[in-house]
Amino acid sequence: MIEAGEKWTPPAGWPVITRDQVKAALCAPGMPFEMETAEIEGVPTRVWKNALPNLAVLAEHAKTSFGEREFVVYDDERVTYAAWHRAVATLAQALQDHGVKKGDRVALAMRNLPEWPVAFFAGAVIGAIVVPLNAWWMGEELAFGLADSGAAVLICDAERWDRIAPHKADMPALQHVLVARANDTAMVAPAITLESVIGGPKSYVDLPDLALPEVAIAPDDAVTIFYTSGTTGKPKGALGSHRNLLTNGLSSAYSGAATVLRRGDALPEPSIRASLLVIPMFHVTACSASMMPTIQAGHKIVLLHKWDTVKAFEIIEREKINATGGVPFIAWQLIEHPDREKYDLSSIDAISYGGAPSAPELVSKIYGIFGAFPGNGWGMTETMATVTSHVAEDYLNRPDSCGPAVAVSDLKIMSEDGATELPVGEVGELWARGPQIVKGYWNRPDATAETFVDGWVRTGDLARVDDEGFCFIVDRAKDMIIRGGENIYSSEVENILYEHPAVTDAALVGIPHQTLGEEPAAVVHLAPSASATEDELRAWVSARLAKFKVPVKIIFKQNTLPRNANGKILKRELKDLF
Repeated sequence: MIEAGEKWTPPAGWPVITRDQVKAALCAPGMPFEMETAEIEGVPTRVWKNALPNLAVLAEHAKTSFGEREFVVYDDERVTYAAWHRAVATLAQALQDHGVKKGDRVALAMRNLPEWPVAFFAGAVIGAIVVPLNAWWMGEELAFGLADSGAAVLICDAERWDRIAPHKADMPALQHVLVARANDTAMVAPAITLESVIGGPKSYVDLPDLALPEVAIAPDDAVTIFYTSGTTGKPKGALGSHRNLLTNGLSSAYSGAATVLRRGDALPEPSIRASLLVIPMFHVTACSASMMPTIQAGHKIVLLHKWDTVKAFEIIEREKINATGGVPFIAWQLIEHPDREKYDLSSIDAISYGGAPSAPELVSKIYGIFGAFPGNGWGMTETMATVTSHVAEDYLNRPDSCGPAVAVSDLKIMSEDGATELPVGEVGELWARGPQIVKGYWNRPDATAETFVDGWVRTGDLARVDDEGFCFIVDRAKDMIIRGGENIYSSEVENILYEHPAVTDAALVGIPHQTLGEEPAAVVHLAPSASATEDELRAWVSARLAKFKVPVKIIFKQNTLPRNANGKILKRELKDLF
């Protein structure tokens, strides 16, 4: 144990073996983490030999291996793996009855609810492409995702349907809508309620024990479109495969096993673990990096409707939660809340996060206050989450790193023009490859060709890699702000500000925030004789974009904003204003 804020000192003899020795031990022929080469999109790629072939096989594995174990808990709703499988099979059959075929798009827009993994897998097991939409988006944003993906079916909760329904004319491909948890069933017409098809979570156990529909699904068939905002224009849909998602189950297990061997311990017998999932499942971090390993290992997920630190404490104590996190601000909230010591949180042994900048101080505080091991990693929507994994002693030892690449992945640092690989220690653009890299962007061949090169993804992050393969993110090449794990592309907010009749110049910058990492703030210049208040401009943005994108502060400049010789706004200078 270390005191909070103190630097961790490695114990004598740690690490017992090197990372190369770990790989040789765990990935040897006949071992669970054995690797082989598969051709993906024409590129020979190192993959997990024992990864399951598709999500239908994963669902069958979970039912057969863990049937009566609890899978999802939400308030007083408890769903076992067997009951979840019954709901998945019933909804999958209903989707086929609605005419959904392999390759059709099924959109999913709802908060973290037990219905979410049911709807996700129901689409996936029949070969459809599931489109998880950001539940924080406003109506126009949701309508764009539905129209761009060409979704024929939408499964959503009542709050999302209220936002989407006024825009239905903008989504000509949308034929069927199923709405969960509608207080007034008449209000969802012409949609139908999801409960009329599968009932509520408490009654999943009473559904017939149907077999999953038989559909031929290859590992590299498309299964998801997760939208990621672009630096210009509308969001891009990252087209993911079954292999992308299923890679993370073994990658997570490998990282855990590697940590044990580095410590010099024997690998433990598998045990049932419980996690408090507070990040949205429409993000790849929750869906791919959290839910997939959970199902593969038969663990339990507990959902929280909206982040509330005291409720989180109550859940941790009641459900004996072993792991939580998601983004750094969750960890900070758990640490800093004055009621923390009123609850028994001793079951927590891991607090992990990614998706936002985090202070090295947080790493030592997690270990010093909870006695839990911190975890971090790096990935993006285009990598279906995990590319690097950084946990336990290795993270304590390098708190400013996002870790080394998982065993089936590679990193390289490239020059700005993408022509030259830079030597160890030099800063350049981070490129990544592996079986979790998505197939490309949905219906965006030009953007795909620009970002994906011979199996590598150009990440836009500036980084360096040390001589042991540990990656250090230095800066972002993209004009992007990350607020509590949510990407905010400056141009999207700036374009909305420019639409205001009083604004002639605008720039969005990120300002530091201890728990969220950073928040958006704006600097604007108004037209001569025009007027607008900070509250007016914030309301203008709030009416058109998700709330997390709204600037927390707006500064007005009498002159136009400073620019370089090429006309680009000097945002580093603007940050000093805050």
